[in-house]
Amino acid sequence: MSLGLHDVRVTLDGRTILSNIDLGLERGRFVGLVGPNGAGKTTLLRALAALVVPTQGRVTLEGHVLSGMSRDERARRIAALFQGVGVGWPMTVREIVALGRLPHRRAFAGLSEADEAAVARAMARTDVGRLADRTEPTLSSGERMRALLARALAVEADWLLVDEPVTALDPAHQLDAMALLRAASRDGSGVVAVLHDLALAARFCDRIVVLSDGRLVADGRPEEALTDALLARVFGVTAERGEAADGTRYILPWARSGATTETSDDAIIPG
Repeated sequence: MSLGLHDVRVTLDGRTILSNIDLGLERGRFVGLVGPNGAGKTTLLRALAALVVPTQGRVTLEGHVLSGMSRDERARRIAALFQGVGVGWPMTVREIVALGRLPHRRAFAGLSEADEAAVARAMARTDVGRLADRTEPTLSSGERMRALLARALAVEADWLLVDEPVTALDPAHQLDAMALLRAASRDGSGVVAVLHDLALAARFCDRIVVLSDGRLVADGRPEEALTDALLARVFGVTAERGEAADGTRYILPWARSGATTETSDDAIIPG
């Protein structure tokens, strides 16, 4: 099953955010969408979720124009999680995760056995079982992100689109989340994630798509897309590369392009 953008241009408030994007995606792969701030990553993800209407071109799912599908069908086929999207009222974590089953339920119907099982699976995979009876206002930012990720997983959709899923997580849960997303792709879902951590993207993703100034500038396996030349040109950094004890290759952004390892802390621009 394929999800694709065909010559897509997106203009918002008179400003072109994406230009002439052609991108075909297949289920069973974990795709990392990377690029500098303002490159258009989240807008591209929103276009894939039919939350942004292209000014030009079309977005298709299995050859059908996505905007022509019913809202319920899209919600069953594509689960999405975006930064800054909360719940809005003090629901428990279990209730938040159960919202992921709404596309599968009749209006005003309770949870079926299949729904309950899907909710339990999603909570177990994201390690939020112990938070089940906590309400959203009592959660830390990391706990909230994990609960919302569980909600997206509970849909059990063909496609999972996630915007910066590890930003609010501690290192252990970052690794857990990335392994979880990779496992979801291995189970047959198509997973597309906006990521800023190039080390995690290169380690866990099967494919890296790089955006710069609203254009697609690289697309391939991590070692093909994240070359030294591209890192310098697009991100303005150099990187250290190596191989872990288990044979996994890694990449670690190390310095601004042209800088040396002797650059003093005083020269670092605050983030």
